[in-house]
Amino acid sequence: MSSNTEKKLSRKKFIKNVSLAGAGFFIVPRHVLGRGFIAPSDKLNIAAIGAGGKGGSDLSEFSKSPKVNIVALADVDDRQSKKSRERFSKANYYKDFREMLEKEKNNIDACSISTPDHTHAVATIAAMQLGKHVYTQKPLTHDIYEARILTESAKKYKVVTQMGNQGGSGDGVRSAKEIYDAGLIGDVHTAYAWTNRPVWPQGVPTPTGKFDVPSELNWDLWLGTAKFIDYNPEYLPFNWRG
Repeated sequence: MSSNTEKKLSRKKFIKNVSLAGAGFFIVPRHVLGRGFIAPSDKLNIAAIGAGGKGGSDLSEFSKSPKVNIVALADVDDRQSKKSRERFSKANYYKDFREMLEKEKNNIDACSISTPDHTHAVATIAAMQLGKHVYTQKPLTHDIYEARILTESAKKYKVVTQMGNQGGSGDGVRSAKEIYDAGLIGDVHTAYAWTNRPVWPQGVPTPTGKFDVPSELNWDLWLGTAKFIDYNPEYLPFNWRG
């Protein structure tokens, strides 16, 4: 082999090695970054519609996953959302979920929806229309019509959806099914079910009286699509269902 040929091959090999080395600065094997490292592009950005009460506990569950970022919060009551705002201090905060969806639509992948029942469907469909996956607390809707609309919307917008069936989707239920399917308890002829509900007041007479709306609360947004009624502290934060 001539010296010129050797030089060409050496130069070609050198350029190849330099190119590979340069690429290494941009494409780094994940193990180099440390075991358990999760790239930002692999994380799910979640926004909460309803950040207090049950919404707060749902956020706590989501945030246990290293693959989740809580990026935005929407709540009509600053008092109820206080703990979540402190815990997820980097998340942008809004009073109106519609404003949040508009401003954060390019930043979020999914929404956790835990508002009073009468707002579940309208908040859920608003998120789905933007192509956002949704986790919505039970009861999913206020009536059958809303349930059918959400079903159609989930198919139309091709989003992943789930209702908050904590009791029905827990490990206890799965374990019981595996035990039954394996025949470990023989033939089952009777099943008993019980509940400790309701844990909230029922059949509460409609509150009366005139009260000033607290400055931390947007009462109109709390009512959502429900007909207007005067604010009364008996409704918030818990007894509205009764």
